[in-house]
Amino acid sequence: MTIDPFASKSPAWMGVVLRLAGIYNILWGAWVVFAPGMLFDWFGIDRPQPIEIWQCVGMIVGVYGVGYWVAASNPARHWPIVLVGMLGKIFGPIGFAQAVFDGIFPPAFGLTILTNDLIWWVPFSLILVHAYRERGRRVAQSIERTSVDVREALAGIRTSAGDPLLELSHRGPVLLVFLRHLGCTFCREALADVARDRASIEANGATIALVHMSDDAVAEKFSAKYGLGDVARISDPEKRLYNAFDLARGSLGQLFGLEVWLRGFDAGVLHKHAVGKLEGDGFQMPGAFLVHDGAIVAAFRHESAGDRPDYCAIADHDPSEAPVPEPALV
Repeated sequence: MTIDPFASKSPAWMGVVLRLAGIYNILWGAWVVFAPGMLFDWFGIDRPQPIEIWQCVGMIVGVYGVGYWVAASNPARHWPIVLVGMLGKIFGPIGFAQAVFDGIFPPAFGLTILTNDLIWWVPFSLILVHAYRERGRRVAQSIERTSVDVREALAGIRTSAGDPLLELSHRGPVLLVFLRHLGCTFCREALADVARDRASIEANGATIALVHMSDDAVAEKFSAKYGLGDVARISDPEKRLYNAFDLARGSLGQLFGLEVWLRGFDAGVLHKHAVGKLEGDGFQMPGAFLVHDGAIVAAFRHESAGDRPDYCAIADHDPSEAPVPEPALV
């Protein structure tokens, strides 16, 4: 049986806030679409040319309103909509401040920032914190958290090729790469890194196995884009293997801190890994482990979602030595 991690209801006020935000956005967007010059005339600002650009902004704002209304039915489940809205409400004031500094907008125009953005910061933040905590609570209920050792955890797992994972580790070292959800920029970067280092990793005698939270048919098709379609995969949507290897869910700082945003810009935009559909637990932290004879030989547990392991260094560790205490970074 699959347990819905957001089956319980969120506090009623969260739905009320999101419906109010939805109504506000729809009305504000309609105003901008049907009377695009009125706001600029009030503040004595030259109308943007062509005015249709401003009307497009109104349409986008209105669409956000529809999203908020949908999210109100279950704020915890629809947290990505709230997160996207929150980001807009953070970047909007930043852009306004730049426009004031450049002399484009008068400070009085900031009244729109107050109602469009600032008043929503606290309730939207509380909704996101609630979603994070609710997901963690429900996932914890769905996973039997026992003191299962690594050998016992491996014994019950088979790869996409049907090989028992424990038996595979007896044949030689296995590099287990635990991924975040397949839509994550850093997950895509990790697959590109593994593909780049594959020859070196396998030259050291290690077998690569990708652990993911998606349907395996989806993961096979996705990994094939990186030339890894033939690599062993392990579908773990209930995160039992993640749990056995002590890979926790990330904090807001680990997932959305400034350093993570900077790394995300580098990986997603500059290196074109982009971002895709969320599948699985968006808060799950990744990791990489070298396993041999049913024991962890080397371990890398991400301290932030943007950490970038050196997979060659992990795979190069001598199985006869003690586990590596410090993770290796690129």
